[in-house]
Amino acid sequence: MALAAQPDPGTQHAPPLRGALATTACMETLQVGYLHAVVAAAGCTLSQPFPDNGIDWHISHSAPGHTVDDEVTIKVQLKATYQIPPRPPGPAFPFTLDNAHLVKLARTPVAVHKILVVMLVPRTQDDWLHARHDGLDLRHCCYWTNLAGHPVTGRRRTTVRIPTTRIFDDRALCEIMNRVGAGGTP
Repeated sequence: MALAAQPDPGTQHAPPLRGALATTACMETLQVGYLHAVVAAAGCTLSQPFPDNGIDWHISHSAPGHTVDDEVTIKVQLKATYQIPPRPPGPAFPFTLDNAHLVKLARTPVAVHKILVVMLVPRTQDDWLHARHDGLDLRHCCYWTNLAGHPVTGRRRTTVRIPTTRIFDDRALCEIMNRVGAGGTP
């Protein structure tokens, strides 16, 4: 039996023929995959409101240590961009929102807290994923912020600052849920 030759790992391959779906739609699907992975690792549940009224997802977390209820929920608005490079320098990077979205995210007081999660993705889809035998690298990263009380400053759009210290991963989500479960804010 003849064995097929394995390609040299350093060899460059032609990019695959991708579907014709718009890049922005593909970015939305990529960030949903990221969100699902974070929620699963944090031991939370995820639901999608139907119809979507400007909030993409609801995440719930059950824990015996919660004091306000046995299960707490936050609402999540997802956004993605390839215009900000990975590992943005400084304490925050700018992100522009339509004022209608900002008003929904900035409302206070609320019964259910909301966060904005912004994913930075490479400009080229060929750079979004790298699969190996021991893992799947999803690039680049999501960051989160709580915009409660943030003012609208632009005529149609407002630029907000997303802290680079707030990487959205399973540990960050558990910490958010623990604060909300204790009666605090995200």
